[in-house]
Amino acid sequence: MSEPKTATPIPAGDAYKGWVFKWTNYIKGYQRRWFVLSNGLLSYYRTQAEMGHTCRGTINLATATITVDDACNFVISNGGAQTYHLKASCEVERQRWITALELAKAKAARLQTESDDSGDDFSQLPPTAPSGQGGGGGSQNSEVQSALRTLGSKVEDLSTCNDLISKHGSALQRSLSELDNLRLTGEAGDKIRQVTERATLFRITSNAMINACRDFLALAQAHSKRWQKALQAEREQRVRLEETLEQLAKQHNHLERAFRGAAAQANATADNKSAVAAAKGEASDEDDDNEFFDAVEEAPEFITVPADPRFHKRSSSNASGFNSEMCSDDQSLNEEPLAMNQESPSQELLPLKKRRTRIPDKPNYSLNLWSIMKNCIGKELSKIPMPVNFNEPISMLQRLSEDLEYHELLDKATKCHSSLEQMCYVAAFSVSSYSTTVHRTSKPFNPLLGETYELDRRRESGYRSICEQVSLPRRLQEITVASKFRGKYLSIMPLGTIHAIFDKGNNHYTWKKVTTTVHNIIVGKLWIDQSGEIDVVNHTTGDRCHLKFAPYSYFSRDVARKVTGVVMDKDGKAHYVLSGTWDEKMEFSRVMQSSRGGENGSEGKQKTVYQTLKAREVWRKNPLPERAETMYYFTTLALTLNEPEEPVAPTDSRRRPDQRLMEDGHWDEANSEKQRLEEKQRIARREREREALSQRAFGHPDEAVDEDSRNDPSMKSAPHDLYKALWFERCQDRITGEQVHIYKGGYWEAKERGHWEGCPDIF
Repeated sequence: MSEPKTATPIPAGDAYKGWVFKWTNYIKGYQRRWFVLSNGLLSYYRTQAEMGHTCRGTINLATATITVDDACNFVISNGGAQTYHLKASCEVERQRWITALELAKAKAARLQTESDDSGDDFSQLPPTAPSGQGGGGGSQNSEVQSALRTLGSKVEDLSTCNDLISKHGSALQRSLSELDNLRLTGEAGDKIRQVTERATLFRITSNAMINACRDFLALAQAHSKRWQKALQAEREQRVRLEETLEQLAKQHNHLERAFRGAAAQANATADNKSAVAAAKGEASDEDDDNEFFDAVEEAPEFITVPADPRFHKRSSSNASGFNSEMCSDDQSLNEEPLAMNQESPSQELLPLKKRRTRIPDKPNYSLNLWSIMKNCIGKELSKIPMPVNFNEPISMLQRLSEDLEYHELLDKATKCHSSLEQMCYVAAFSVSSYSTTVHRTSKPFNPLLGETYELDRRRESGYRSICEQVSLPRRLQEITVASKFRGKYLSIMPLGTIHAIFDKGNNHYTWKKVTTTVHNIIVGKLWIDQSGEIDVVNHTTGDRCHLKFAPYSYFSRDVARKVTGVVMDKDGKAHYVLSGTWDEKMEFSRVMQSSRGGENGSEGKQKTVYQTLKAREVWRKNPLPERAETMYYFTTLALTLNEPEEPVAPTDSRRRPDQRLMEDGHWDEANSEKQRLEEKQRIARREREREALSQRAFGHPDEAVDEDSRNDPSMKSAPHDLYKALWFERCQDRITGEQVHIYKGGYWEAKERGHWEGCPDIF
């Protein structure tokens, strides 16, 4: 069967394809290959049949150079990384390819420049108007913007053609002049003179067309600038109107509440105080459904404004409506909803507290590691009596709170108009929590039963969280650190689910954590790796992001600690690609086109090729403090976690004596204090067991355990875990079906009153 020898244009899109000879090596020389030029990418295959599954190579023309060797040969190079030596069947065919390649290169470079200037078109898109507030204006602006982009693309095409015609016309004129200088006679001379005359007419016509195109280009650019200025003025005016409307809505709600409160107070009497209070409670609940940012109307820094960067005001994750619950070792972490996070004006006037930036340097204590480790192989880490030499001076509850270090990613996510773009920020947030582990080879203190930790950063960042150790580490529920020591390495496998809920859009995200492995436990330098896969799921829209943490391999050519991911909608269509490393940064880029190949190599796996715009950086790790290596490689946030602070609960990790002694460098005293606390915890557990058995012996089993514990099969076989959490209650998660602990309230109120009744004596 004969195959085409010339390139053939493809009607759909700016594409070109055909047979070209490609240099392979000195043995085989030039071999014929099928080349396809599409969307600024030049790909080649051995045959046309391979186009559906096996691409032999691809080069991006945006940064490539195209040079001509002789009549039929030309070279395409991409900065030395890729170089194709090609040969066309004839000079005309070579010129067709050169013209197509030059056009494709100009378009690819222009697209890349537009992507850099527009931030993947995110910042150029007008903000979407809320429902019922002029949504049509946003649609009209989007249509005009799309029309401007199309016209701009066509104008750039004209400009590129203008340059090419001028370039090739000059080359043709030089060649004809060289022929004319040969002074040929006879028929050849007549033919040359005819060609010269026709070339001169062609040059005159081309120059006229070029001048007309240049005038059109100048007019189009001038009008484009005016249209863009008009659009920008309209956008700014809309932002000002929205801000004004928001302020009016707040003032209206404030006046309405004040009016209702005054009316209720005027009608109140001594006999119906409780009834009036109930009526006020109902009115308050009704207001919560209709007001704008009413829960923080006394705190200006929490006001959310439209996402235009010049009018942007920083808002906290709470003000944006973010709600998270995280648990580990059955430690439940809850970031409190906005309605529970109000502040009085007097608190707002207080200056920000200056946090500490250093802790005492880590002392150099020697330890016989093998004498401790040889009896621990195969045991759970929580059952190994470890000295503080293996610890860092913070508890697991404080370590969990470090996950909120990059909370600004969630702040940015609340401002995204697209749930798919918001998914990119949530996925980056799930990766950012691992950046603190790259040098942190020491383990945190295991929390005591009933131990708590609060992280209050409302003044600095607008969020706060509360953690509580709600059961013994032996019971693996919720987000559990199931640790196993295998001799050479230690694996830490979190088992539970993390939730992130955004009030705006009501998007509910869940994800799990990957496995953390500590290598070279016995011999060599300790190092940490993260491996596994994460599915970040938006249960509201069905969007999903699949993240893969590649395990370290000595033989891999990939960058170490690599993370890749794809954001897909509910139908499985890819919209964004994420890439980066869990210890440094993450980027995401918009998918413009994807193609799925067939079998690849001996593994039989299918590879999907995504054509994307230029990547945008979404997260970068904060630099470590100066001399961090002498302070357990703590981050700036971690240095403040164990800083003494008042008032906090008597069960707060900051009050832990063994942890405090270790931080101050008194490790021998810390080890003694750690043994005392563990023995005190064992005595308290035995006391609970005796009390439970006594209750059951007298026929009052219900007084010993709560409803959830009574229905737990593990409680029937292990009555000694009879402990009821103080600030959390156990229930079934409606999304995952898992048993979780939800914050039931009361902690921040107790802190405000300074009354800590019911807190166990654990220290």
